[in-house]
Amino acid sequence: MSAQGVMVMGMPVGRLAVPMLVLLILAMMVLPLPTIMLDVLFTLNIALAMIVMLVSLNARRPLDFSVFPTVLLLTTLLRLSLNVASTRIILMQGHTGPDAAGKVIESFGNFLVGGNIAVGFVVFLILVIINFVVITKGAGRIAEVAARFTLDSMPGKQLAVDADLNAGFINESEARARRGEIGRESDFYGAMDGASKFVRGDAIAALIILAVNLIGGVAVGLLQHGLGFSEALGRYALLTVGDGLVTQIPALIISTAAGIVVSRASSEQDLSREFSTQIFGRPQTLYVAAAVLGSLGVIPGTPHLAFLTIAAVLGGLGVWLARRQSAVFEAEPLPPIEAETAPIDVTWDDIPPVDVLALEVGYRLIPLVDRNQGGAALVKITEARRRFATDMGLVVPLIRVRDNLELKPSSYRITLKGIDVAHGEIPSGQVLAVDMGEVLGRLDGVVGVEPLTGLPGVWIDSGRVEEAELRGFVVLDPAELIARRVEAVFRQHAPELLGRTEVQQLLDTLSRSHPGLVEDVTPRHLPLTSVQAVLQQLIAEHVSIRDTRTLFETLAARAPTSQAIDDLVETVRAALGRSIVDRLFEGSDTLRVIGLAAATETRLLNEMGDEGEALLSPATLDALNEAAERALAEQDHEAYPPVLLTSPGLRAILSRLLRRNLTRLAVIAYAEVPADKMVQVTTELAIAEGA
Repeated sequence: MSAQGVMVMGMPVGRLAVPMLVLLILAMMVLPLPTIMLDVLFTLNIALAMIVMLVSLNARRPLDFSVFPTVLLLTTLLRLSLNVASTRIILMQGHTGPDAAGKVIESFGNFLVGGNIAVGFVVFLILVIINFVVITKGAGRIAEVAARFTLDSMPGKQLAVDADLNAGFINESEARARRGEIGRESDFYGAMDGASKFVRGDAIAALIILAVNLIGGVAVGLLQHGLGFSEALGRYALLTVGDGLVTQIPALIISTAAGIVVSRASSEQDLSREFSTQIFGRPQTLYVAAAVLGSLGVIPGTPHLAFLTIAAVLGGLGVWLARRQSAVFEAEPLPPIEAETAPIDVTWDDIPPVDVLALEVGYRLIPLVDRNQGGAALVKITEARRRFATDMGLVVPLIRVRDNLELKPSSYRITLKGIDVAHGEIPSGQVLAVDMGEVLGRLDGVVGVEPLTGLPGVWIDSGRVEEAELRGFVVLDPAELIARRVEAVFRQHAPELLGRTEVQQLLDTLSRSHPGLVEDVTPRHLPLTSVQAVLQQLIAEHVSIRDTRTLFETLAARAPTSQAIDDLVETVRAALGRSIVDRLFEGSDTLRVIGLAAATETRLLNEMGDEGEALLSPATLDALNEAAERALAEQDHEAYPPVLLTSPGLRAILSRLLRRNLTRLAVIAYAEVPADKMVQVTTELAIAEGA
């Protein structure tokens, strides 16, 4: 039967262990102990200190030893209880000889300091100073600063967890676990900040107990047992020094363990492996150290043997490390030997799924997308997805990130449903300085382009960032560039990212806040595919679908009389007109727009007839695009928004025709303009006569 299965008074033994230990420690302060028991407990105290030290050395991160503050309190209480028990025996039986308080105290008093009382006192004081002034004070300061910074960083870490949860990188249970870990980390450093005071108080108590044992022992020997002063001082001083050393050495070990725990950074390796890797991992460092020691060793008057011996050892160790690293680098792994197995039929499960949106990077860019190495690009991509969701009301599906050894080391590729839609290369050690239009002077370098806005830029070395910023350039690092390229892709291909799954998720969210509204639209009057088509067309024309309540209320009112997608889109746009106009004109009361010439409108309507734009001649299409380009250039020259205002019957057709070549041009209808806005036609779109 396991220990957990053993029940005492209806409780498992495992749950009673710590309360029983605390009660026994407190009992030691009151009840007299035989010397044999005192020897066992002193030995146990030393062993416990060594165990705590080894656990702290093997912990890969501070939270792996989260119970350490409590352990620190219990070990401190155990030492003080042993001090009380040993003091009682020393004062009561110290006159009988050096073994009055047990063999452990006797051995520490005789063997470690050779029976020399003065040496014992000096060693004890040095240990107390090291523990109190150096280790305990430093560990306490580290714990205090770590607790402060951990508390300050908690909101940011919580937001990062929420961002990963909303982006789909983690699920709810993983998010809950990470939030709990953040809370435990804060509690741990706060507890360590307070627990360090235990060790400091223990060091002060050791000095007081030393004085009490010495003064009280001499007084008892003189007054109660009739000993001479020198004899009483010799016996009780030796016992006092032995008692101080036998408790102070474990205290020093525990204090060192506390310093290791609070100064330990989270890692996947234990401290021994990290120490050997980071300190002795570079042969060049050992060569330099060996050269310096060798130079000192040949100077007259220096200890030649010690310096030259250690220099030779370091040089030999450096040569051995260099050969070992070279052998590991040059060794090529043998291809795995696969056992011949019977062929298995191909099934549908063998076909790998196609990711909607994926980012592939070369091996030099892996640190930018590896979460274990910081993954700065992942954080920025998540921020971009959040901005887009807030702006357009569409949550971009999870972006799969993986390495691709077939790419160049500094290259990346973005795929949409398995097709390469964007790719690029980031020069090693360089950043992009973007010209925002207000810069002083020019920068030398290879010409580049900002991927999201298309603004011109220059590739420069990362060491010239300050120079570029002083001249007014905006500097983008590789992580920001990759994130902006991904954002440019999902903004450009947003309609393709709105699948049935995303539409259903949107409907489920709306159903929770407005029950019954979704059912009035689908499946009662419109199939899900029609709702998807309406939303895709709105997204394609850069219309935000965040106002889902207005959108579906409009569909619910219009769908019973018309299921035509273009008709539904125009009706929804009219309902969302205020938000559309506000986004395009940034809240201005006067709308300065491009107007469609009456002759051009008549020509388009006459050519199309009832069949729509399919009947327009190639000459008319070319002339229309040329006229739109001229009008857009004039509008840009006056610094007015690139917006074309037309009649409702032509809006959808013109938007489709002009969107292919003039992606910046927005086409709105009269019905979308709010009544409180004033319209001013600043430019006219007119097809030239004879075109």
